[in-house]
Amino acid sequence: MLKVQGLEVFYGDSQVLFGLDLAVGAGEAVTLLGRNGMGKTTSVRAIMGLVPPRAGSVRFEGRDIAGLAPFRIARAGLGLVPEGRQIFPNLTVRENLTATARAPSGAEAAWNLERVLTLFPTLHERLSAMGDQLSGGEQQMLAIARALMTNPKLLILDEATEGLAPLVRAEIWHTLETLKAAGLAILVIDKNVAALARFADRHTIIEKGRAVWHGTSAELTDDPSLSERYLGV
Repeated sequence: MLKVQGLEVFYGDSQVLFGLDLAVGAGEAVTLLGRNGMGKTTSVRAIMGLVPPRAGSVRFEGRDIAGLAPFRIARAGLGLVPEGRQIFPNLTVRENLTATARAPSGAEAAWNLERVLTLFPTLHERLSAMGDQLSGGEQQMLAIARALMTNPKLLILDEATEGLAPLVRAEIWHTLETLKAAGLAILVIDKNVAALARFADRHTIIEKGRAVWHGTSAELTDDPSLSERYLGV
């Protein structure tokens, strides 16, 4: 579904990504792992068209989307839950959910207001609340629900549970399991390696802008040296 090959990204004269390769298959959950500052968020931003790649390709369902405007990439079927949530603080929960909603492009069951509120009952009780009146956990639920309202074929989450209370983190992981079981492809960044290993099919570790390891959850958990070398503080 998503295939990134040889991706190179610069900020000014500083190169951040060096030939990154990454792939997500239909219905698959894949993670992008690495320490802070290694290029994970830049990878997501490049995939979503928020920073232009200098070289390489980003193909989605066979179409090269590298360099397209972000709204065109979103329309192609990629939904982003950005780091820091970035919900609209001066809009209500209902307005956040409906402002960027779009119908599905195929015959799949639509994500609409009723369906996302069933997934996140807490938001149903907060429909009239402004975005900046929500807790951090509620904002993350809203960010995921807002992305689902665009009816994506691939959901990308940057720091899925960062800064959330343990009970809220557990709810987010349960939600992602539900979405995966429904057949949605997911690319996720998070620091909770144990939770990611239970949830995801495959993993890519990035170090200084390069993919240094690809493998399954079993391979990740069976080799503790990977965490020591690439994921530890």
